[in-house]
Formats: sequence, C-alpha cells, structure tokens
Amino acid sequence: MNMFGLINLGVLPLLLEAMAPAYVQHNPREEGPRRQEQEAKPQRQEQRQEQRQEQRQEQRQERRQEEPPRQQERQPDRPQPRPERKAEQAKPAVRAEPRRPQSASPSRPEEQQRGRAQQEQKQREQQARGHQDEKRKQEQQRQVQAKRPVQQVQREYDNQHRGAWQERRARNWQAEHRTWQDRGGYRGYRIPDARFRSYFGPSHGFRMFSFPLLVIGGFPRFQYGGFWFSVMDPWPEYWSDDWYGSDDLYIEYFGGGYYLHNRRHPMDRIAVTVYLN
Repeated sequence: MNMFGLINLGVLPLLLEAMAPAYVQHNPREEGPRRQEQEAKPQRQEQRQEQRQEQRQEQRQERRQEEPPRQQERQPDRPQPRPERKAEQAKPAVRAEPRRPQSASPSRPEEQQRGRAQQEQKQREQQARGHQDEKRKQEQQRQVQAKRPVQQVQREYDNQHRGAWQERRARNWQAEHRTWQDRGGYRGYRIPDARFRSYFGPSHGFRMFSFPLLVIGGFPRFQYGGFWFSVMDPWPEYWSDDWYGSDDLYIEYFGGGYYLHNRRHPMDRIAVTVYLN
C-alpha cells in the first residue's frame, strides 16, 4: 500500500501538469471573450470599409459639385460661333420697355394736360404759319408797289376794298355785332401804351382805302401804324357804301379790347384784333 501511495504521489503532479493546458484550452470563461474578439474583427473591418466607401462617395459628390463652375469658367475660352449674317449684326437690340402700372385716376389729368399742351402747340404752329404767309404776301405787295406808280397802286387798293367789304355788310348790325366781353375777352396782341398814344386814338384819324387789305379766314385785315388789324364784326348797314374811302376812322382801346370807330357814327364800335407784323 505504501508503494502504491508513493507511486500515486509521484504520478499525480505529472497528471496535473498534463491536464492543466487542456483545462485552460477548454475553459469556457476564457473562450467567450476570445470568440467575441475574433467575431468582432470582421465586423470592424466591414464597418471600416463602409466608412471608407462613404468618405469616397462624399469626396466624389464634392468633386461633382465643383466641376460645373469650372466648366463655366472655361466656357469663355472656347471660340464663340461667328454670326451667319451681317444684317443681323447691324440691327440694334430692341429693349423691351417695362410696362407701367395702369392707374385710373392719376393718369387721366396727366393725359388731359398733355392733350391740351399738344393742342396749344398746334395752334401756335398754325398761327406762326399764318404770320409767315402774311409776311410773304406783304413783301410781295411792297415789291409790286415799288415798281408800279402810285395811281395804279391806289386803284388796286380800291378794288380790293370793294370786293372785301361788300360781303361783310350787316343786315341788322345791332343783333349781329359782339363786344369783346361777349366774345370772352380780348386775346390778340396788345400795343404798348406809349406807342398807342403816339399813333392811335381819336386824335389820329385815317382813311382805310390808302392801306393794303387782305382777307384771311373770311375776315378783312388792313395794315396801319406798323400793325395788322383784323375786323371781326360786320360793318353797319346804314353806313355809306364807300365808308372805307370817304369816312374818317380811328382805333380806340375800350373795355379791355380794341375797336374801330367812324367819326360819323361815334357810338358804333367794331371789334378788331391786332397782329404784330
């Protein structure tokens, strides 16, 4: 028994040493974390690969976003296409005007003012043309008068006055004539006061037949004292037939306008409009 016990004591440590590594290898507590680590390694590798792929995709997207402006910057360097037709180059570019907002109330007075201004301009142009035509006729008459003798010129004036005044005789002068107040006020040229006192008024009479006469717009117009006088009213039917050659006449300023007076009939006032040249 002692020998058997001694043998067992000597063999026992050897058995323990042989069993220790097997125990260590088959220890479930140590094998768990090792297996987890081994299993976690491929997962980590996959995660790293995925992260790398995502980074690459982000880099590619950033590059794609940067590419369009580069292309736009390079576009001016490209040769531009030549125009096919020269006529198209000559045509100026028509710019579309911005549409103005239409407003109901404020635009109407402006349009009315513009229309009035245009009408006034047209009237002024017409008056200027009429004055120019009168000047031409006056110059022509003066040239003719300078060449012809005085008696012949006087005969021509007589014929002009007869033809003009016969058509302007009134049938009922009291009903047909109108004052400047009735006409809405005088709108013709106003003679300066100093000149009017020197050449016009009751103290400066004249005979009309000795002055040139024109008919403009149906109204007789005679020249006297450096001005033209257009007779607006018809002459009274009870005046003499040759009153323009036999009666003494004068120009008077009364009630804000000019009138033609006859010394034989001092109460009669014929409205006249004054024109300069």
